Amino acid sequence: MKTKAIAASLAVTLTAGGAAQAQEVFEMTTAFSRNLPILGTAATDFVDKINSISSEVEFEHFDPGELVPALEALDAVSAGSVDAAYTTSGYWQGKITAASLFAAVPFGPEAGEFLGWVLYDDGAELFQRMYDENGYNVKVMHCGVIAPETSGWFKEEITSIEDLEGLNMRFFGLGAEVMQRLGVSTSLLAAGDIFPALERGAIDATEFSMPLIDQRLGFYNIASNNYFPGWHQPATLFELLINKDRWDDLDEVSQNQIEMACLANITTNFAEGEAKNYAAMVANEEEFGVTNRQWPQEMLDTFEATWNEVAAELAAEDEFFAEVWNDLQEYREGYKIWSNNIYLPRPRN
Repeated sequence: MKTKAIAASLAVTLTAGGAAQAQEVFEMTTAFSRNLPILGTAATDFVDKINSISSEVEFEHFDPGELVPALEALDAVSAGSVDAAYTTSGYWQGKITAASLFAAVPFGPEAGEFLGWVLYDDGAELFQRMYDENGYNVKVMHCGVIAPETSGWFKEEITSIEDLEGLNMRFFGLGAEVMQRLGVSTSLLAAGDIFPALERGAIDATEFSMPLIDQRLGFYNIASNNYFPGWHQPATLFELLINKDRWDDLDEVSQNQIEMACLANITTNFAEGEAKNYAAMVANEEEFGVTNRQWPQEMLDTFEATWNEVAAELAAEDEFFAEVWNDLQEYREGYKIWSNNIYLPRPRN
């Protein structure tokens, strides 16, 4: 890989006057395969965007495992063995307690509210501080967002909290802390590892993402009960990590171009998820025999009460988690003045 990196660093483009200039090439690993809609296309779309607007930098896309496994991307970018990664900070919860607060918060903000905190309040500054204070040599920026995910694929209908007890389940981020309190044994698996684990019985159930994405991964073949709403991920933010030394070597224009490409990517990533999932829900039921189910209100109330307990305990144990959590809660209290007045109520049909 070092030979390839040396060759990449020698890439050349021609200016309008014909003079040759060095082009900065960034090898970018990803958390999601390019063949996954919405998640995978977000990374390839970002690469297309930045490469189309910059003659100074070029990003090369690599699927998870081609350079490093998906769950090792943060360490690889920090060490400089990989230049960049398109991923989600929720994958680092085992390393940094507050990491998932910048990815998805149970019963937390939806996409618009979340982006407001990140882009116009304190979210982005706290996000960078998190990596800096934990010794990671990375520049971070949000680079994608999706609306709620589904909250689980189960082999049998779940009608009570007792039905969850004893299950082995793939679960992401802070929602996994809630499920563990309710008797579920959780594990965090990358996308490509989930179906084989379901197939051989290593896990009994899973959540992963939106209906179209989960459909592509084939979960319906084994677990045909798909539960809504996505209480554990009302919105999910994705990050672009760049090795800090590489970032600091870029000129201001190139840095701005990368940031603008990420802002544009947030728009198209969100729109793709909103546009394509209703058809997938219909197809899951009509073609693949899936039953789309809603959690009973009493179970949602239990999930939420348990999450509030988890959040309070994590804040008591971790000073930075408490700082981020309190900042987000303060922002959300202010946001309610707007959201409770301006939006139409959403009655369930």
